[in-house]
Amino acid sequence: MSLTTQFYTMLAMIAMGSFFGASFDTYNRFLKRSKRNRWIVFFHDVLFWAVEGLLIFYILFLVNYGEIRFYIFLALLCGFAAYQALLKRGFLVILESVITFVATVYKFMLKTLYNFIYIPVKYIFLFTQTAIIIMGKSILMLTLAIWKVLFWLLKGVALPFHWILKGFWKLLPESFKIFVDKFLARLKGTFGKIKNTITKLLDGVRKKK
Repeated sequence: MSLTTQFYTMLAMIAMGSFFGASFDTYNRFLKRSKRNRWIVFFHDVLFWAVEGLLIFYILFLVNYGEIRFYIFLALLCGFAAYQALLKRGFLVILESVITFVATVYKFMLKTLYNFIYIPVKYIFLFTQTAIIIMGKSILMLTLAIWKVLFWLLKGVALPFHWILKGFWKLLPESFKIFVDKFLARLKGTFGKIKNTITKLLDGVRKKK
C-alpha cells in the first residue's frame, strides 16, 4: 500500500469516525431508549451497528480495497473523538433545528390540507347530502299532492258514471240482479278455492325442502 493510499485511508477513516459519532447521536435522538421495549432497542442496536460496520468497510474498500491495518482503528477513534470534542454540540443544535423545521413544515402542511381541502370537501358533501334529502322530500311531497289532485279529479269525473250505473242497476229486473249476485258469489268462491289450493301446494313444496 502506497503512502498516498495510506494517507487517504487515514482521512477517510477519520471522516467515518466523525460520521459514526453524528450517526450515533442521530440514532439515539430518534430511538428514545427510555420509551422503548428492551427487545426493540436491542434489535435496533444490532441493526445500527451492522449498517455502520458495512458502511465503514465499504468506504475502506473504495479507498484501499478493504485492507485492514491497525492505524485504521486509531483513525476511527480519532475521528470519533474529534466529533465529540469539536462537532457534537454544533451538530446537535443543527439536528434539533432541522427536526423542528421539518416538524413545523409537516404540521403546516397538515393544517393547510385540513383547512383548504378536508373542510371544504366535508361541507360540500354535507351540503350536497342535505340538498339531495330536501329535493327528495320536496319531490315526494309534490308527487303526493299531484296524486291527491288527480285522485279527486278522477273521483269527480267518475262520480256521474257511478250515479248513472247505479240508476241503471236499479232499473234492471230483480231476477237479473239475483243472478248477477249469485254469479259473483260463485266466482268469489272459485277464486278462493284456487287460492287455497295454490297455498297448500306451496306449503307442501316448502315442507319437502
